[in-house]
Amino acid sequence: MSACLVAGNIVVDTLVRPVTKIHWGTTQWVDAIAQSLGGNGANTSFALGMLGFPVRLMGDVGDDPAGEFALAELHRAGVATKHVQRTTAATAATVALVDPEGRRALLHVPGASAEAFREVPLVWPNDVTHLHIANPYAVPHLRQHAPAMLRRAKERGMSTSLDCGWDARGEWNMVLDPCLPFTDLLFLNESEAEHLGDPQAPVVVKKLGERGCSVNAQLVPGFAVAAVDSTGAGDCFVAGFLAARQRGSTMMEAARFANAVGALSVSQLGSVAGVINYAETQAWISRQPAR
Repeated sequence: MSACLVAGNIVVDTLVRPVTKIHWGTTQWVDAIAQSLGGNGANTSFALGMLGFPVRLMGDVGDDPAGEFALAELHRAGVATKHVQRTTAATAATVALVDPEGRRALLHVPGASAEAFREVPLVWPNDVTHLHIANPYAVPHLRQHAPAMLRRAKERGMSTSLDCGWDARGEWNMVLDPCLPFTDLLFLNESEAEHLGDPQAPVVVKKLGERGCSVNAQLVPGFAVAAVDSTGAGDCFVAGFLAARQRGSTMMEAARFANAVGALSVSQLGSVAGVINYAETQAWISRQPAR
């Protein structure tokens, strides 16, 4: 079976829920403080592995306990990490403050991700047929090298995709526009679309939260679930879409499946805690009422 190569960040999340407001100088009691795998590259790879799409991940983690935790979680999902580099910098970390409706605010330290992709990787796995760039904005050097990686993938006859993510530096189109000529499938959400305008790719998938998604402006309704935590849901959605397409689904079928994977992610605390395998996801879809 062909494999997907994912390039992106690898993070360890600390999730705190519920948080509605910070009261400085006091102690607040919460229901849960939990550790989870995080980062766009790691989340997408984990979900792809759980869904049965062979996946190889590129990125950096620290030579520290957090790095060991992240790698162990990735291996649990069957993700190949031969191309994950260990560095002396600390593994990237995020604190996610999650409100009672599942919305989150993220506090992030790039850590080892700031060392990743200093140069365009020259050695790629031989069996990969698809390259996915998981949020170039989250990895400083990937901002510069993502276009060359996508171009190289196309020259090798591979298909490509890119998930935009949030740009804390505000360089939006400066980073994305050079990638677009080599991107087959572009993912973004509504907030990102407000900053990027109308980016052009053969297929543009817009993530619409509880409303579902659109594929080249055609709406695909989502699934109604009780939202616990939206952290990582977009990454899991992307993995669902790519995994379904790899199995031969049409764009619309892949979008519906991706909506289900995203909904299951939202229903649990932690970026990937709600991800189940492909057959279980299909069975879950079959039990849901039509929207």
